[in-house]
Amino acid sequence: MKLKKIVSAVALASLATFGMTAQAADKVYADFPVTVKNYTGNTEHSVAYTGQIARHVLHTSLKKLAGKGTGEANAELKAQMMAYYEGKDAGRDILSPASKGKFVFAESTVDELSKKKNLAGKAYKGAVTSWPGNMTGAEVLSFMIDKAATAEKGYDSVNGLDYAQLISKFTMGAVFYNQAVDSYLDEKLEADTKPNNKAYEDGKPYTGKEHVWDEAFGYFGAPAHTLTLSAKDVYNIAKGNEDALTLADTNKDGKVSLYNEMAFAHAYYAAGFDKGGKTNYLHTITEAFIDGRQLIADANGEKLTDEQRTKLKGYAAVIAENWEKVIAEAVFKYAGSAYKDIEKLNAALESKGDVSKVLRGYGKHWGELKGFAMALQVSGKDLGATGVQLNRLIGFGPVLLGNTQVTGIDADGNFVQSSTMSLDEYALNMLKVQQLMVDEFGVEARNKDVLASMGDLIKKLGEQAAEAEND
Repeated sequence: MKLKKIVSAVALASLATFGMTAQAADKVYADFPVTVKNYTGNTEHSVAYTGQIARHVLHTSLKKLAGKGTGEANAELKAQMMAYYEGKDAGRDILSPASKGKFVFAESTVDELSKKKNLAGKAYKGAVTSWPGNMTGAEVLSFMIDKAATAEKGYDSVNGLDYAQLISKFTMGAVFYNQAVDSYLDEKLEADTKPNNKAYEDGKPYTGKEHVWDEAFGYFGAPAHTLTLSAKDVYNIAKGNEDALTLADTNKDGKVSLYNEMAFAHAYYAAGFDKGGKTNYLHTITEAFIDGRQLIADANGEKLTDEQRTKLKGYAAVIAENWEKVIAEAVFKYAGSAYKDIEKLNAALESKGDVSKVLRGYGKHWGELKGFAMALQVSGKDLGATGVQLNRLIGFGPVLLGNTQVTGIDADGNFVQSSTMSLDEYALNMLKVQQLMVDEFGVEARNKDVLASMGDLIKKLGEQAAEAEND
């Protein structure tokens, strides 16, 4: 990945000085002019990222289907899931998000946004070391879909795996995050790749660099008018709350356009963290996207100079750094949730109570933790020892009541479990995951922070504490 630590004066200034000023609040990611030379079409504006939003609704619809299993082999369900994952045929309904009360969406089918789009073709093509089997990102998702189709409501209780969460969180990383930061905001910003003095394709109303930048913005998932809203507003839009209709509906047609008025994926999570008041990921990222798009528009269809591209890469660095932090914040949060679940399990076991509900919550939170941890590693940037440590701490499955967890898969694709550590030792691993996110990524929101428990747990475990990390 070429874009590793490009921290120009522009990037530093953007990070240090961004705020919701009156000027910033007027900025919307829309209505940039057509700058393509000799364009003869009727389009007046050059912004276009419909394909990315189509993939967002393919993702949310796939997640919905992943929780529909009956616990038995279901070829029909698998075929339907694969249609949303790797298919390109017309006729796919948007299963999620769904209209709710007055919060009505303008589009109801994928093709209304963009035709012939899928997720598989854009999934991370490198080897995924955070999942057993030496598979590519696309192959991991196919594997998970196959398992989800036979799991009761998408949950494998034998191994503690929640496929709806695993598929969702890893898709957000392996498709949206990877495509944005390891392609559109990386090599496609080079001088001779998708140049700004040519249309992206013949007849299109946008230049190569304009469309590359737009596509990256689309994958982030923020409403076009995010800078006119608070983080809490964007969070409520993503939730589809009825009272958020007026916040989302910028053209006042009484409906919410999935294309430019809805919030998806990592923009939703950024809003979720920012509404606590400690961070400003959502607006920092959106501001950098808008400023970068304005820089490209100001070039007026001419090839970007080296100075302009350096400045543009500065904005891209701001986006990539903060996007990475959003995912790291999610890893931190769900490690804390898994820790709390283990506490609840221990309490239920001690009182000889029913642990089934607690186990289900544990599986859900672990799936979110694992999915985000896997996503963190597909940006094209080698995390090195940090990635190795993260994978060893979390493992391939949650530690279960018999002190076992998934340690691999056999030649037939079946999971293999082995005895690894106690629940308390694994709880310490969750604390170590949180500490790793602080030390390596500088997370600041720190939702579900349980680090204060580390001293007492280490004391309780004694010598076992030094051996708790998976090898």
